[in-house]
Amino acid sequence: MTRAAKQKEQKLAYAGRHRLVGLIMLGLFGSMAARAAYLHVVDQEFLRKQGDARTLRVESISAHRGMLRDRNGLPLAVSTPVTSIWMNPKEALGEGIDTARLATLLDVDRRWLDARLKKNASREFLYLKRHLSPDIAATVLAEGLPGVYGKTEYRRFYPEGEVTAHLLGFTNLDDQGQEGLELELEERLRGVPGLRRVLRDLKGAKVKDVALLRPARPGQDVHLSFDARTQYLAYRELAQAIELNGARAGTAVALDVETGEVLAMVNQPSYNPNNRGKLRPEQMRNRAVTDMFEPGSTMKPFTVAAALESGKYTARSLFNTNPGTLTVYNKTIRDHDNYGVIDMGTIITKSSNVASAQIALALPRETLPTFFSRIGFGKTTGSGFPGESAGLLQPPQRWRPVEVATMSYGYGLTVTALQLAQSYATIASGGIYRPVSFLKVNDPVPGLRVLDEKIAVQLIPMMESVVTTDGTAIKAAVPGYRIAGKTGTAHKAQNGSYATDQYMSTFVGMAPASKPRVVLAVVVDSPSNGQYYGGLVSAPVFSRIMAETLRLMNVEPDRSAEHLARQGQLPAVAVVRRWGGGA
Repeated sequence: MTRAAKQKEQKLAYAGRHRLVGLIMLGLFGSMAARAAYLHVVDQEFLRKQGDARTLRVESISAHRGMLRDRNGLPLAVSTPVTSIWMNPKEALGEGIDTARLATLLDVDRRWLDARLKKNASREFLYLKRHLSPDIAATVLAEGLPGVYGKTEYRRFYPEGEVTAHLLGFTNLDDQGQEGLELELEERLRGVPGLRRVLRDLKGAKVKDVALLRPARPGQDVHLSFDARTQYLAYRELAQAIELNGARAGTAVALDVETGEVLAMVNQPSYNPNNRGKLRPEQMRNRAVTDMFEPGSTMKPFTVAAALESGKYTARSLFNTNPGTLTVYNKTIRDHDNYGVIDMGTIITKSSNVASAQIALALPRETLPTFFSRIGFGKTTGSGFPGESAGLLQPPQRWRPVEVATMSYGYGLTVTALQLAQSYATIASGGIYRPVSFLKVNDPVPGLRVLDEKIAVQLIPMMESVVTTDGTAIKAAVPGYRIAGKTGTAHKAQNGSYATDQYMSTFVGMAPASKPRVVLAVVVDSPSNGQYYGGLVSAPVFSRIMAETLRLMNVEPDRSAEHLARQGQLPAVAVVRRWGGGA
């Protein structure tokens, strides 16, 4: 074949290939045009969905947590809006964020920040710093750093600080209850987050809100039972007493006799719930409901009540306590002095261990522990407070003579301060047991009768005699009011025996004795400055707290000639006749 023929053949081959490529390209463009026409005319929804997927987002709307208020409406726990700074690490690293500038704005270490970004490079959400004040957060966001955004959240604030710390507890960074009433009332306080659809640009910045999908539902406000003023006064007086007596800890609980409401509950030591950076676990517990201790002589009114209920004794019954000791098997029970022959009321006035043990041993061995259980010992108070202890009441197989004898004056069983206050409220209400409430009660609480009213009525004047010059707690007296109560000074159990120099000093009382409205229990743990008797350590605290509580509640004074007699200023025979008023 000639050279010219070969060239002509090659030209024809090239032209064929050009036409083929042209036809393929034309087909492709035609297909694309047809597809575009189809999407724009027939299937427009596809393009809209694809665009929305790249620009529309569904965001959560934080819900405001309900407030905790005192019985008068004063805010005690409030959630305030704050801004948390977060980042899209993938976006930030892709656009070369200036981490040095960001670290300066957030006041964090740059090396820490770089390490976090590197570790979470593939993520699209990472908290950098939470709960910043709005003005600081605005400064950070104003820099316009790529991938850095703000999110509105809520931080819990407690205006009363240490005063209400153990009662209220606290929430975590996500505003969820972790301790105390914040935890117990979580379902009521917690809000339901909302949802909204927003439009964001290619850099992730929000352009506008498109639609509200579900509105945020705030949590409920809850009115608690206690008065913030009473709570503060109780806290102040307890703190001063702990310092004065060099004590390890202490607690005070005040209850409304008619409703079972907690009017005040304070503990020492306390903590600041608004600044928990150095908080230790042992500081968080509410000692009034979690710590168990042997109540000592504060149990004697219940021993006397069991004796009167048995029918074997009356208020006039006599007990020979000579020579001031009683031996039960290998256990020697002692009184502070030799009181000789005493009546039922004097058991409480002088706090006789010997006479209490005589009662316990004279009754069937199950009588005393069964009676204590009925009053509420060995079980929780019905308050629902997280972590509440039930105390310990020995099981029947442990009800041997020695155990029953010591149980009569408060050893061999354990209680909480709240239990002790509730049991005295049962006496104060005429024998009606009412569950404890941390919530404000608006309607009458009928309660359950667990003690005959006649017996309860006899116990109160016996306990009044304790707050006299003849009794063990004259320092519990409140000017203008008749006070009934009982001291307790119990050795602390330690390493399987009782410490000779560590005590639980207690006073529990009620006022006004003519018609009790308030019961208050004060417990001081391990006073070390010389005094340790309940009548010298806890009774003065009771007096100051009770005086202010009655004043704030507008309770009328009831001091009378009979009260003067109990103070040792008139012949005491009138008191004896009152005790003898029936079995």
